[in-house]
Amino acid sequence: MDLSDIPVTTLRGKQTTFGALTAGKAALVVNVASRCGLAPQYEQLEELQRTYGERGFTVIGFPSNQFMQELGSEDKIAEYCSATWGVTFPMTEKVKLNGRSAHPLYKELTKVPGPDGKAGRITWNFEKFVISPTGEITRFSPRTTPDAPEVIAAIETALPQ
Repeated sequence: MDLSDIPVTTLRGKQTTFGALTAGKAALVVNVASRCGLAPQYEQLEELQRTYGERGFTVIGFPSNQFMQELGSEDKIAEYCSATWGVTFPMTEKVKLNGRSAHPLYKELTKVPGPDGKAGRITWNFEKFVISPTGEITRFSPRTTPDAPEVIAAIETALPQ
């Protein structure tokens, strides 16, 4: 599936596309929520950005209030992520993950089967997708930490050669 032309709006309101954000890089797409018990994963996500960013990789955070755990405004989300976790990776405006009004990227990503072999709805905050520059996608559950060996292996496989 080609995701490159899917429109994306950044946390600061800039209109772009998924392809412009990734620009030939491997990406880890993750739906984030500031008030979730899994929010400490932000620290691991930022560490991945620092470790692999120079090698053609980016984390992209998609804040969502679909599970009622995200802050009210993009400004508050940006402030929280920067001040609490030192986030430097790109983030988008708040999006819906499931249902008719799901963001177009998530309409595509939810077609990808997870480790259990089943595709479908985003189950919780911090579900992860490693996407290679050529479009291969690996899906990970919310409780799989960003620094888990299987996520690291998927990132290293997806890095541009």
